[in-house]
Amino acid sequence: MAVSPHLLYKSSLYFFLYLPGMMKLILGGALCMMFYTIHAQSGLQSLDEHILEYLAAHRTPGQTAFWRALSNANTYVDVGIPTGLLAAGLIRNDVDMKKNALYTASSTALSILVNFTIKRIVKRPRPFITHVHFTPVYRPGDYSFPSGHAASSFGAAVALARAYPKWYVMAPALLWSSGIGYSRMYLGVHYPTDVGAGALLGIGSAFGMGFLRP
Repeated sequence: MAVSPHLLYKSSLYFFLYLPGMMKLILGGALCMMFYTIHAQSGLQSLDEHILEYLAAHRTPGQTAFWRALSNANTYVDVGIPTGLLAAGLIRNDVDMKKNALYTASSTALSILVNFTIKRIVKRPRPFITHVHFTPVYRPGDYSFPSGHAASSFGAAVALARAYPKWYVMAPALLWSSGIGYSRMYLGVHYPTDVGAGALLGIGSAFGMGFLRP
């Protein structure tokens, strides 16, 4: 059953309003920086466009297939991280692991909810909408700023890295989220500033939900 966008929008606002004080501070700072980016967009727009044009001019069939597959896998990984932690926690009867499952899931969910709200406030068109001669690999709907893929992947990856601060967890997690961000630019569906703002939102969500860590 489809969920009303208006209901999701209201839920996102209420969820943010009832966050603990420190979390509001962290996310509020992230949001302020995002809106600063938008206000400074006139100076960054040219750089955004040049980067996308460069990436588009250097696409190859093999790279395109790889980055499209990576981008498509994002949702599965976002869901798989907390699901895997919860399953392992239940099998081992590990309370801390189950709490970390809740933490990573909450960080990802918060990044998605706030991202949804910001998109509907800013309403930045996708690059291929603003520049009709620019050719993306595919044409997703919805608005461009911030990148939802970048927000959720960084929300999940940074939460996982904070839950298990070992190099063999942190390095793959951050490499994955960075790869997701790059894929959105390579595919021509987001500006670099969209990806940067999404990453910032995901990081803010991971730190904001840190009170859930064991």
